[in-house]
Amino acid sequence: MTIAKTAAALATLVVAFAHPAAAQDSCSNRGQLDTLYCDADGDLVADAPKDASKQRDPSTLVWAYTPVEDPAVYANVFKPFTEHLAQCVGKRIVYYPVQSNSAEIEAMRSGRLHFAGFSTGPTGFAVNMAGAVPFAAKGTADAVRGYNLLAVVKASSPFQKLADLKDRKVAHTSPSSNSGNLAPRVLFPELGLKPDADYKPLMSGGHDKSILGVASGDYDMAAVASDVFERMATRGTIKAAEFREIYRSPVFPTSSFAHAHDLKPELAKKLKDCFYAFRFPAEMQKEFNGDDRFFPISYQKDWAVVREVAEKSGTPYNKAAFEVESRREAEAAARAQQQRQQQQQPQPAK
Repeated sequence: MTIAKTAAALATLVVAFAHPAAAQDSCSNRGQLDTLYCDADGDLVADAPKDASKQRDPSTLVWAYTPVEDPAVYANVFKPFTEHLAQCVGKRIVYYPVQSNSAEIEAMRSGRLHFAGFSTGPTGFAVNMAGAVPFAAKGTADAVRGYNLLAVVKASSPFQKLADLKDRKVAHTSPSSNSGNLAPRVLFPELGLKPDADYKPLMSGGHDKSILGVASGDYDMAAVASDVFERMATRGTIKAAEFREIYRSPVFPTSSFAHAHDLKPELAKKLKDCFYAFRFPAEMQKEFNGDDRFFPISYQKDWAVVREVAEKSGTPYNKAAFEVESRREAEAAARAQQQRQQQQQPQPAK
C-alpha cells in the first residue's frame, strides 16, 4: 500500500468512526460500547439487534485471523478448519488476510467480516468499537491456551535483567498489543525498566518482526508473546537457542474468536457449535503448540485481566484510544513502506 493509499484508508476509517450510521438511542445500557451497539443484559458485549430485519444471514461468511505474523501464512494453516466450517455451517467460507489490527476491527464494524480471530489486546477494541462477540479460544482437553509476555534478547548479549536495557533499543509491536505494548508498560517498571523514560519503545509492527529484529541486531530486546515465539521456533523460522529469555509474565488469555453481533442468532449458534466440534489435525496442532480444539470463553470473565492492564496503561478500549492507535498504525505502515521503497532504489555505482 502506498503512503497516499494508507493516508486515504486512515481518513476513511476515522470518518467511519466519527459518524455512526444508526445509533441505538433507546438503549438502556451501553457501558463502553460505541453508540452503534447496546448491552441491555450487561455482559459487556453488543446484543443482537432486536429488529429481525437487521439480523444478517449471508450466503458467504468472510473471516480473518489476527495479523500477529504474516497473514498469508494462515490461509494454508487454517484450510482444514475453513473446509470443516463450510461443510458444518452449510455456507461458503472465505478467509481474508488483514494487515493490521485496526484494519481487522474496521472490517468487522463495516460488515465485511462475519467472524474473526483477534489478538488479546485488540479484542477489547473489537468488542467496543466493532460489536464483536468473543465466544472461543484455542486450547486442549485440559484448558484454554494462555500465553506469557516474554522479554527476549540474543543469547550472546550481556543483558541479564530488564534494568540492563536502559537507553537500549527495545522493540514493542503495536500500540494495542497486550504483550507487545500494554503489559510491558504496566509490568516492566516494577522491575526497573520504565518505557518512555528508560527507553523509547520502537514499534516493529508485529511479534515476528520484533523477534527477527533481535536476531538481526536491530533491537537489543523485544517484548513479545510466548506463543508466537514458540510457533516460530517450531516452524524453523528462528532457532530458540539463539535467544535468551530475561523475563516471563504471568499467563494471559490467547487470541479470541468472535462473531459479529448482528448475525442471525440461529447462525451465530450454528457457527459456535461448529467451532466447538472441530478437532485440529496434526499440522494445525504443530502450528499452534499442541492446541487441538476451541474452548468456549466469556469476554466479561476471561478478558478481565486484559481490561485491567489496558486501564492501568492508560489505553482504555474507547473510541478516542482506538483512533489514536489507528493513526499510529497507519503512520508506521507508511514509514515501513517508505523504507522498503528506499531499499529497492538502485544504488549509485562506486
